[in-house]
Amino acid sequence: MLRTIWAVNLGLLIFNLLPIYPLDGGQILRSLLWFAVGRARSLMVTSLIGFVGVAGLVGFAVLAQSVGIGIIAAFILLNCWGGLLQARALARAAQAPRHTGFACPSCQTAPPQGNFWLCGKCRRAFDTFATRAVCPHCGELFAVTRCLDCREMRPFNEWMLPPPFTTNG
Repeated sequence: MLRTIWAVNLGLLIFNLLPIYPLDGGQILRSLLWFAVGRARSLMVTSLIGFVGVAGLVGFAVLAQSVGIGIIAAFILLNCWGGLLQARALARAAQAPRHTGFACPSCQTAPPQGNFWLCGKCRRAFDTFATRAVCPHCGELFAVTRCLDCREMRPFNEWMLPPPFTTNG
């Protein structure tokens, strides 16, 4: 019985360390690539590698006639697709011009200009800094705003930078 448990755990370890996003091996690969190519590209690369892994898993599921492996492949496929969409959004946000007069209280990064925030009430995208944290579609007020860079949520009023200090001589 202990050998069987050991063999199952070893199999799970090897499977989980495959460099397929979102498995742990894919997360490790993404972390290593992050230093070399950046946040958005590392997620893009690991998602694309994940699609290749899904194709391999689907092929194995068909050969083994295993519905369980097919379900796992479908789950990984959905996560790879979500990772690819997130990578595209991260790339768009990284290339967007930045708001002046605002900075994340945690990481001090200026927020991007554009409809990157989603209203929790009407589910429509808007620029929370252009509208002073009020959804232009439904009028919902947002007390906190999430930083797209560090993912911290902070009250909107903490994002405002003080006006630059000037001296009149």
